Amino acid sequence: MGNRLIIGLIISMIWSFFPCRVTGQDPRADSVMNDSITIDKGRLIGVLCVQGTLYFASFGGLYIAWYKNYPQSTFHFFNDNPEWLQLDKFGHLTSSYYLSRLAYSSYRWSGMDRKKSIWLGGALGFAYMLNIEILDGFSSGWGFSPGDLTANTLGCALFIGQQLGWDEQRFNMKYSYHPTDYPDSNPNLLGNNLIQKMLKDYNGMTFWLSGNISSFLPEKSKFPRWINVAIGYGAEGMTGALNNIPTADGSPDGQPERYRKFFLSVDVDLTRIRTRSKFLKGLFTVFSFVKIPAPALEINTLGEVKFHALYF
Repeated sequence: MGNRLIIGLIISMIWSFFPCRVTGQDPRADSVMNDSITIDKGRLIGVLCVQGTLYFASFGGLYIAWYKNYPQSTFHFFNDNPEWLQLDKFGHLTSSYYLSRLAYSSYRWSGMDRKKSIWLGGALGFAYMLNIEILDGFSSGWGFSPGDLTANTLGCALFIGQQLGWDEQRFNMKYSYHPTDYPDSNPNLLGNNLIQKMLKDYNGMTFWLSGNISSFLPEKSKFPRWINVAIGYGAEGMTGALNNIPTADGSPDGQPERYRKFFLSVDVDLTRIRTRSKFLKGLFTVFSFVKIPAPALEINTLGEVKFHALYF
């Protein structure tokens, strides 16, 4: 499911090029914006056109590239919670979070008031990911996943709750990836090239909750605004979704052990770096979901404690 759940992040990156970043450089700026701003009809039409184009183009491409190649069935449910040691659920959470956040920014850019933008942004992020679940529900190889729906809801709630309570996003979801050797055992499932592996190989993925330190300090504090602390979750040893694939002779011997990894690291909130360059502002916004490589402490379920001088 990797290449389907990460599609939200891809759409988010494309969307970020649209000039609607109300809070891109100053996450606290939205708190002082007047909620009675008159809607700019031209901008709103532009926003809706971009959203509609991305919606139909992405789902059309997704259907042709994925669902068209598999048998269809009547709508049904499927419990995939035990698969991939739940890493796919973090992918759903991250995708829905960023879709909600960017939809909100686009509505604010059009002049819509703050609370309507928050709720509509969250609703759009939820609706987009819900459509993926519905497509799964009609595919015989999968099914509508309540676990995925829960993760999507949590991602939207993470955005909505922070924006309502703080008028900014003090905690951001982040993604990082490093190549592994596991796709060699099952390239059809884990990817044949780097792009596919970044979308399918959960062994190399880590999902992070990155919290900004300065946002909890007094406004007069001189602590750097862009420094974050991040906790991460990853897993390794997976050559199959639920169980590892057997060897050529059918024996499970020699298969890697599946285990979970937990991380503590430092991070950078690119959107809080001040710059007058419009190009850099846009670049920082586009790549704000990527966890910056940094030293990290790892604790895993093999009972190991590791320090990484640079982890990504």
